[in-house]
Amino acid sequence: MNFDKELDARGLNCPLPILRAKKALAEMASGQVLRIVATDPGAVKDFQAFAKQTGNELLSHAEADKEFTFFMKKK
Repeated sequence: MNFDKELDARGLNCPLPILRAKKALAEMASGQVLRIVATDPGAVKDFQAFAKQTGNELLSHAEADKEFTFFMKKK
């Protein structure tokens, strides 16, 4: 999937991945896609809730080797 900006949140625990994503999205234009890589297992639920609360679209999430990759589109 194509993305405009990448955020490495590996090694960070809740709520830091969400806070960093929020900051990154604030610097992006509407419609751009942010790729987030995290290792916190709670990030899956966190990003689903974050998308619902903010209106940003969680395009996809996947897990491989205990790493979670999210693609979020700015509203």
